[in-house]
Amino acid sequence: MTGPVGFVPTWPAPESVGSFVTCRTGGCSRSPYDSNNLGTHVGDDPQSVAENRRRLRDYLLIDEPCWLEQVHGTGLVEAGSQTGIPVADGSFTRRPGAVSAVLTADCLPLLLCDQQGEQVAAVHCGWRGLAAGIIPLSLDKFSAAAGSIMAYLGPAISGRHYEVGDEVREALDASLKGNAAAFSKPVEHKPGHFLVDLYAVARAQLKAAGIAQIYGGDRCTFAEAEHFYSYRRDGVTGRMATLIWLK
Repeated sequence: MTGPVGFVPTWPAPESVGSFVTCRTGGCSRSPYDSNNLGTHVGDDPQSVAENRRRLRDYLLIDEPCWLEQVHGTGLVEAGSQTGIPVADGSFTRRPGAVSAVLTADCLPLLLCDQQGEQVAAVHCGWRGLAAGIIPLSLDKFSAAAGSIMAYLGPAISGRHYEVGDEVREALDASLKGNAAAFSKPVEHKPGHFLVDLYAVARAQLKAAGIAQIYGGDRCTFAEAEHFYSYRRDGVTGRMATLIWLK
C-alpha cells in the first residue's frame, strides 16, 4: 500500500514494538506546509491535516495516536487513557494498540522501549525540555531497569546549524552538571552565540541515567530540506511525526 513517505527507525526494538518517522512528503498539504504536515497548530488547512493523519493511520494500520499539545515542558501522559488533546511533551504506554507520538520540526523526538517489548514512550525534547529534565522523568515511567531500556534519537536540527544564545547554553549547562562546553562551540565573530548539539546533550543525559543502547541521531532537519520540516530554516512550516506503539 502506498502511503506517506517516512521510515522505520533502525534499532533493535523487539518485534512487539512498532515505530515510524514521517517525512515531509507524501501528503496533501499545500505550500508552505507541503506536503505531509501532521500538525494542527501551524496554520495549515485543517482538512489537509486530517487527511494526512488518516493516511498515516491507514498506512501503519494503527489507531488514532495520542496527539499532544506540546508546550516545551516536562509533562508526560499515558497514551490510550486520555480523552481530548492533553497538554504534555511526551506519552508512554503498556497498552497494545495505544500509539505514542510527538510532532517536531527541529526539536529532538526521542523513542524509548524496554527489551521485553512491554512498554514504550515518545518524548519531545527541545532545549527547554532537555534542560528541565524531561529525559530522566520519562525514564522514571519505566519499571524496567535502565540497562534494559533502549533509545532512538529521531530527526532533529544538528549541531552544525543550531545557533543559540548564552541563556540557552547556561540552562543546558545546569542540566549537564557544568559540562555544556563539551556539547557546544562558540560562533565565530558572534560573541555570546554558540552552536549546540542536541543529539550530544540527549546522549549524555541518557548515559548518565544508565542507558547504554542509544541509536539514531544522524540526521539534520535544517540541512535536509527535501526530507524534513525545519522551523529554524523556514519559519512557517509543517511538522513531522515520530510514533511508537505496542502491536
